[in-house]
Amino acid sequence: VMADDPNEVEDMVSICNALVINIGTLNERTVASMIKAGKRANALNIPVVLDPVGAGATPYRNRTLAELLDVGVPAVIRGNGSEIMSTANTAIKTRGVDSSASADDALDAARALAVRIAGTVCVSGATDHIVHADGRHARLSNGHVWMTRITGVGCSLSALIGALCAVQSNAWRATVAGMAWMGVAGEIAAAKAQHMGIGSMAVLLLDAVHQLHREEFISRLKLSVADN
Repeated sequence: VMADDPNEVEDMVSICNALVINIGTLNERTVASMIKAGKRANALNIPVVLDPVGAGATPYRNRTLAELLDVGVPAVIRGNGSEIMSTANTAIKTRGVDSSASADDALDAARALAVRIAGTVCVSGATDHIVHADGRHARLSNGHVWMTRITGVGCSLSALIGALCAVQSNAWRATVAGMAWMGVAGEIAAAKAQHMGIGSMAVLLLDAVHQLHREEFISRLKLSVADN
């Protein structure tokens, strides 16, 4: 449910199994709702997934992120390299939702941020990094460049991670699973879209997420895990 009114978010959170906070479309009303929702989720021990869309783009966005981190600690933060570095208070130039830093560049910032929230931080990129405060580090090399050329893949990833956090109590595992699932689905969709065009990619990606079979997922998965 995409509830964003201050009058109902606390009640809505109370009947949910996970909360996803996406700061893509900020205004005073939605910020107030995000703060209320984050506080309520923390009070009820409901996992929160934070997507810091466009972090670093404006002072208002940065202030909002800082307040959200103070009042409602997320179990997972997922963003691109620039967004993670900005959220971790690392100086970086960002261009809206596009990343001017690679996932590898943001790795140290991701580790520091994971320790700060005592949770999981995911950096999306050509190689996805999913790190935890306890030192666990997963690398995923699935996906396709066309996933960066359609709108909403990052936001969909955060929503998928939220859905998985609702059924998997280990947020790090849920995040790895969500990123892997979408990455493999992206490869399948891109292979079909090559014969049709970039405009078909979004629909084919949704189909691939729905139709992905266990055997194909396992055969395509490019995952490495380490304890640092």
